Amino acid sequence: MKGHWAAISAVAITVVIAVVVYGMPVKYSLLSTFYGMLFGLWPVCWIVITAVFIYNLSVKTGQFEVIKNSLACISDDRRMQALLIAFSFGAFIEGAAGFGTPVAITAAMLVGLGFKPIYAAGICLLANTAPVAFGSIGIPIVVGAQVAGIDQMALSQMVGRTLPFISSIVPLYMIILISGWKKGLEVWPAALVSGGSFAIVQWWSSNYLGPLLPDILASIASIIGMVIFLRFWHPKESWHFDDEPKSNGRAQLFYTGGQVFRAWAPFLILSIIIATWGIKPVKSILDYFCMIKFPIPELHNMIIREGKPVAAIYTFNVLSSAGTATLFSGLFSIFVMGASLHTAAQIAIQTLKTLRWPIVTISFILGFAYIMNFSGMAISLGNAFAKTGILFPFFAAFLGWLGVFMTGSDTSSNALFGKLQEVTATQIGIDPVVTVGANSSGGVCGKMISPQSLSVATAAVGLVGHESDIFRFTLKHSLILTTVVGIITMLQAYVIKWIIPTYTKTIVAASTANKTAATASVFPVEGMKYLGITLVVVFLITVISRIIGKDKK
Repeated sequence: MKGHWAAISAVAITVVIAVVVYGMPVKYSLLSTFYGMLFGLWPVCWIVITAVFIYNLSVKTGQFEVIKNSLACISDDRRMQALLIAFSFGAFIEGAAGFGTPVAITAAMLVGLGFKPIYAAGICLLANTAPVAFGSIGIPIVVGAQVAGIDQMALSQMVGRTLPFISSIVPLYMIILISGWKKGLEVWPAALVSGGSFAIVQWWSSNYLGPLLPDILASIASIIGMVIFLRFWHPKESWHFDDEPKSNGRAQLFYTGGQVFRAWAPFLILSIIIATWGIKPVKSILDYFCMIKFPIPELHNMIIREGKPVAAIYTFNVLSSAGTATLFSGLFSIFVMGASLHTAAQIAIQTLKTLRWPIVTISFILGFAYIMNFSGMAISLGNAFAKTGILFPFFAAFLGWLGVFMTGSDTSSNALFGKLQEVTATQIGIDPVVTVGANSSGGVCGKMISPQSLSVATAAVGLVGHESDIFRFTLKHSLILTTVVGIITMLQAYVIKWIIPTYTKTIVAASTANKTAATASVFPVEGMKYLGITLVVVFLITVISRIIGKDKK
């Protein structure tokens, strides 16, 4: 069944169960679904649309070919190419777009470079493990925190204290997978640089900047680290697949340094603007000019949970949304890439057409998650899972794994099981941020076996109909990595409790809207300074990239 029909069917069935089994009035069940769908459309789908627009613009203008060539010419060794393209560059695309885009792009690139299709698909799926939790400008964390009702920064920090362990081992893991133990261990220094640099920046950015930029910053650090490292170190003998002809050396760079800078400039601009949007004074000034908060009529404070009314306040943050930051990046990118406004408009329309069904799927899945929470179904499941007692933190990772396997998305898995994880953790007396974090960290390991991911990978490498072959290729590794996350979660819950971030759970009260209005009356002057500096820097990058990237060899 196609994803959108599965999501629509799930919502319909869940509404019936909420009304018939849980005794929820029809009005409240429909309003709960509507509330979730609104959140799915804004900010979730808004971020996806704008991120994919930048990628499509890069492809249409030919700048993406420059990016591909700039990576492929660094080394002719298949192991190094896998590290650069499947792991580092794939993580970059995951951070910018996500939702299957990185696997499709990197797998196609590797096949174009001469990789066997089965290995190209398999290692790209495996490499797409480490960055998934912070993909699409941090959407899985944003959704998980919203659904579970925990602090977003705390969840970012918790996941950022788990996934770096996975990030540091995945590069060597996938190299051994394609070349064997002996040839894989030959290049452990390169794997250490690739995974180590990624893990360090992923930890730092997720703990100090928030969930929006870890993938983009960590992947850039990994790419730069590898490029510098390979200038001073290279495998003694370039490795290729057995049936490949002997290599003639590294691919030739067909573009000037200026052209390469210009091709990467849109993503550099994206990183700078997203980073600025994450600064609190900037967010305050953007919300000062345009933020709308309103309670959902007939639903707000109408449902009582544990003696307290459940708030249903929708926030429409037009300017401070990460999707709007991405849109502004896209507007600058139009000039950087040399596209006309007509071409950009056509790409925007085509992007919407391409994403129309994913938009339906995402909005209905969020609607499904919200009615699960408001009806009490998530509470029931949490009470049942609490029966596993002290072992639950281990199984929390597998619950996230199952969610991603079913939905193909860490975002959707967090929407489905985020509240369940929070409720169960509360029931057994451990910090809920640990299990909600495990849902996301364990979920990333299910990405490589998700039917959606398998379909994308096989289509990209020309193996449509061989999804089962890729599934067998990745299943064992998926289970191994999820087990590792489960063990780490158990240690976090009971042994190394000091690793859990300190946070204050935010309780949304009926007076929230009034407090926000009072706070908004203070003009945040400091935010203007950051916005002004960002505008100048982005403008300079835009102009310089056009000037130095103009002439071809």
